[in-house]
Amino acid sequence: MDDDAVFRALADPNRRELLDRLHHRNGQTLAALCAGLAMSRQAVTKHLGILEGAHLVTTRREGREKLHFINPVPIYAIADRWIGKFERSRLAALADLKRTLEGDEHG
Repeated sequence: MDDDAVFRALADPNRRELLDRLHHRNGQTLAALCAGLAMSRQAVTKHLGILEGAHLVTTRREGREKLHFINPVPIYAIADRWIGKFERSRLAALADLKRTLEGDEHG
């Protein structure tokens, strides 16, 4: 796995939005992913290509449709490598404290 490719892919807010959409509903077509975005179809295609290159998105053809699926494995590997070094319970407690202090009980 290429950590740099994953970090570069995750650095862009548009690509994170696409991943969020796939997390919400996996297996979407390009048209479905484009719906409601302030990006051209070509821009979404380019972003999906970068996500595929980083192995964050996989595709499957069903007839004439190409479905896109999130692949969480590279994100898990990075989290395990970079966050796993630290005590998760302490990090979770700090994150909970931050949400409480900021008034975001659902985050």
